Amino acid sequence: MPLVHVPLRTGRTAAEKKAILDGLHAAFVEALKIPEADRNQLVHEYSPEHFEARYGPEAVFVEATVFPGRSRDAKRKLYRLLVGNLEQAGVPKDRVLAVLHEPALENWGIRGGQAGCDVQLGFKIDV
Repeated sequence: MPLVHVPLRTGRTAAEKKAILDGLHAAFVEALKIPEADRNQLVHEYSPEHFEARYGPEAVFVEATVFPGRSRDAKRKLYRLLVGNLEQAGVPKDRVLAVLHEPALENWGIRGGQAGCDVQLGFKIDV
């Protein structure tokens, strides 16, 4: 159940944004084994004067909040898949920056206001 924020500089087409989001989701499904339907993504677009990045105007930042428990190898796989999938969407590999946040399950309010630690998730997070 990652919550994925994607800051972008304005100017990308709807098709380009869809390709980016689809590529991100595919990476999370494959690397972290999240359910296919578990998609929570938000695009934040910024005008050029509000988007300065070392990676240039084509930069794609990926900031995801995820349940804790994934192995280092799963995270490494995620990062490789992210840049590979985004490259297929037209984003150069060296223009992608990803950060994961892993708050404890009790810090997630899900499924009607329950703490994440009190819910049977229905999938493994220790991959």
